Amino acid sequence: MKGIDKRTHKDGTVSYRARVRIKGHPVLIQSFASKTLAMKWKRDTESAVEQGKYAYDKPGSKNTLAELIDRYIERVLPSKPKNARNVRQHLLWWKQELGYCLLSDIKPSLIAQKRDELLSGLTCKGKIRSSTTVVRYLASLSHAFAIAVKDWEWVQENPVMKISKPKISNGRTRFLNENEKAKLIQACQESGSKGLYPIVILALSTGMRRGEIMNLKWSDVDLVKGAILLQTTKNGERRYIPLLGRALDLLRTRYINQATDALIFPAPHSQSKPLDIRSAWNTALRNAGIANFRFHDLRHTAASYLAMNQASLLEIGTLLGHKTVQMTKRYAHLSNAHIYSAAAKLNEKLFNSKK
Repeated sequence: MKGIDKRTHKDGTVSYRARVRIKGHPVLIQSFASKTLAMKWKRDTESAVEQGKYAYDKPGSKNTLAELIDRYIERVLPSKPKNARNVRQHLLWWKQELGYCLLSDIKPSLIAQKRDELLSGLTCKGKIRSSTTVVRYLASLSHAFAIAVKDWEWVQENPVMKISKPKISNGRTRFLNENEKAKLIQACQESGSKGLYPIVILALSTGMRRGEIMNLKWSDVDLVKGAILLQTTKNGERRYIPLLGRALDLLRTRYINQATDALIFPAPHSQSKPLDIRSAWNTALRNAGIANFRFHDLRHTAASYLAMNQASLLEIGTLLGHKTVQMTKRYAHLSNAHIYSAAAKLNEKLFNSKK
């Protein structure tokens, strides 16, 4: 029957969505568990609209934002374990601020007002919330609304899509110069934590994130071919990482008949938990005389040295596991020599000239 669509959901259940389109009247949509019910509703509704007897419900007037968020956390969030903790925190903030509102009352202007409050508000650590964090708060709410529109049909549009997002800066690009690098490596070698030195060398050699290194298992590493295969990463995709030189030698030395499912850097008193290097890391930085430097900046250091050694942005992004080239462009200014070389080759090819 025209105007009735069969829909198969992720859990295998089937529903039928009926549409009523009558010129001069709003489009009406309703879902049913059976086609028979959908057909009956469509016939009855068309008749009521044509006779002027249909009582229109304002879209979103049946549910509150709190109900939407509760349902999302219960049904959708478990399928997104990678970032579930942060998304839940964001949504609970929105619930606290606007949970009492009917979805029909959640206008773009109201969300924009809360966006501005987030931007000017302080975090639990007493710091101004960054634009990046505010964008993530908005993204969490936006996805909840998207599910409500597409899958649940609680509302007809996503109000978050109608507001402007805070501008995100290119991001921090602090990296070690040659002198700092040598001092930090020496401080890590002299550290009382036997795991700190190989962990830092691994971070510098591969550009891996701290969480990726600390949760690395022997099953993820091929010591013969010199490679690491991360099964789960921040962007949800597998990533192949070459393992060479000093980093490979250190892991080969560390490997002594280890179980494949064992952590490479376990805590001394709990082999199932990763080593805590925070105190040793901070001590090494002090001993090396390095300020304004975080562990994550080792990743920036790896990327920066790749760029300065004429690696392309595609190569840098692939090694670091960046999902978009925009994340890698912050290192573009360091690879000008590579761009110049490419232009020179093009000039030579086109005009048979080396100038």
